[in-house]
Amino acid sequence: MTDALDPADMREQYRTTELSAADLAPEPIGQFARWFKETAANPAIHEPNAMIVSTATPDGRPSSRTVLLKHYDEAGFVFFTNYESRKGKELAANPYASLLFPWHPLARQVIVTGRAVHIGRDETVAYFRTRPHGSQLGAWASPQSEVIASRADLLARYEDLAARYPEPGQVPVPPQWGGVRVVPETVEFWQGHENRLHDRLRYVHEEPGTWRVERLAP
Repeated sequence: MTDALDPADMREQYRTTELSAADLAPEPIGQFARWFKETAANPAIHEPNAMIVSTATPDGRPSSRTVLLKHYDEAGFVFFTNYESRKGKELAANPYASLLFPWHPLARQVIVTGRAVHIGRDETVAYFRTRPHGSQLGAWASPQSEVIASRADLLARYEDLAARYPEPGQVPVPPQWGGVRVVPETVEFWQGHENRLHDRLRYVHEEPGTWRVERLAP
């Protein structure tokens, strides 16, 4: 591997303003809304709602993937998936997840941990109706996380569905597809600084409507 690129010397000094507990909103969703708005306004950040969702099997074997956040409020953070996918099966067996929002151009991260629950079917149907027609067909065509013979087979499944449900006709919602809400137990706001002396402020849920903020060593 003589031509391999060595990552050891790749580093950057972050120069940002200090993040103190006094700067934070009283609860984490309010603080997330502030940062999310700033992130969405930054043209250097593509898909600010992209997040890394990590799950694990009951015996602790983790897996991660990038998923798009589709809703957030005081109840939690919502994404949509095939419940029979790897993450869907892992969440069914071990209903805890971690979400990571990697907003590198702002030297910021948000890390959420909590319990994952299925959202109501009415919510799933309402969101499914907002998806482009092709994405609706894709939810049926892809047996997510399963081994398939070829891309040609996947495309053939899609074309069969497109013929069965042409635009502008309505595509039914797949029974195995729906929303997942991660109900936060902790939410960490990470702000990069020089010399790796980053700010890490974490909200910890104590009881309904009550959050404690603690500072973590970087």
